[in-house]
Amino acid sequence: MNYKLVISEKPSVAQSIAKVIGATDRHDGYMEGNGYLVSWCIGHLIELAQPQEYDEKYEKWKKEDLPIIPRRDDWKYIISEATKKQFQVLKDLMKMDDVESIIEATDAGREGELIFRLVYHKAGCKKPFERLWISSMEDKAVKEGFQNLKQGTEYDALYEAALCRERADWIVGINCTRLFSTLYG
Repeated sequence: MNYKLVISEKPSVAQSIAKVIGATDRHDGYMEGNGYLVSWCIGHLIELAQPQEYDEKYEKWKKEDLPIIPRRDDWKYIISEATKKQFQVLKDLMKMDDVESIIEATDAGREGELIFRLVYHKAGCKKPFERLWISSMEDKAVKEGFQNLKQGTEYDALYEAALCRERADWIVGINCTRLFSTLYG
């Protein structure tokens, strides 16, 4: 049997979607039924690495090491310790031979797009994906959303915007925190 894997941002959203599409069999980290597997990300499973992951010298906070700015193609991501188990569930589901495609059902917006794409890329997934874009969890809205899925590539610019915001936040946050901490103790 071939499945479509639906990935939401939160377990509660996954449960609501699963109920509407008939995926009622519960498993560890996902639900199954009616040709679907439904799982979730638990928010940010993948996060930007701390400066010491780039170079050991950043372990100690020194003003002369600032600014810390990773090269454009050298941004490092880590899997959050608290969510490693759920990431492994998602990765295993994505790699299943029976999973023919993925439906991205994370929150409609920049952050939801980022959360899904980071998991998708970190898992090494190459399968096609579509985007469920809904702003209501009402059964009717979910059904209509599944009838109007968009190609995932239509949201590439939103993903790029999310990456820019995330990386800018990291650069400003890391550097300002370290600067003011070293200046003022």
